[in-house]
Amino acid sequence: MENLLARHDDWELGTIFWYAVVVWFSASLLSQALYMALYGIPYDAVVLLKEFGPVYYLVLLIEATIWIGIGVMLVLKCVRKFSTDSPSVANTV
Repeated sequence: MENLLARHDDWELGTIFWYAVVVWFSASLLSQALYMALYGIPYDAVVLLKEFGPVYYLVLLIEATIWIGIGVMLVLKCVRKFSTDSPSVANTV
């Protein structure tokens, strides 16, 4: 019984991924809002990323990985939903 309860408390990888996406998106919105509050105009993300220098490509790779992960998770969720919701055909002989 203890093993069952301990396993129930574990988070699935998908749940952790969605929390990471929400934190990432919220941080982006808050940083843009802060920049606009200080300077009155939105920052240009491309110029900001290019100021990173060679780290620019790492940041782009991380962001592309996040977007690809979001796409994969959405596709998997849709596939699972449609595969479990499809009506089963009963053999009537």
